[in-house]
Amino acid sequence: MEKVRYSDEELQMFKELILEKLEQAKEDYEQLKSAITHSTSNDTEDTSPTFKVLEEGASALSKEEAGQLAQRQYKFIRNLEAALVRIENKTYGICRETGKLIPKERLMLVPHATLSVEAKNKRD
Repeated sequence: MEKVRYSDEELQMFKELILEKLEQAKEDYEQLKSAITHSTSNDTEDTSPTFKVLEEGASALSKEEAGQLAQRQYKFIRNLEAALVRIENKTYGICRETGKLIPKERLMLVPHATLSVEAKNKRD
């Protein structure tokens, strides 16, 4: 018999994975946000050439690029949060087009996936 949903143990494992990714994503998002708001304050007069290089590297992202990355990061956070809701509803890992289970390998790589590869390929 084909499995129609992941077991509670499996859902718990995915939940932990998602929570981990969520924490990291939120940290990255905060860093991007502060990069956008502090990008004007990088006129630090420091005598250390190493420090200057590091500063310039960090400010190499334009405000626009940082803004786009922050938006993508925000969307990623929203997708992960939606995945947590699906775990609670026990609908996590079910393709929203085929109704089949999305393979575990795909979910490990893209934990917020809502389409199986097969459904995604049909769309592209």
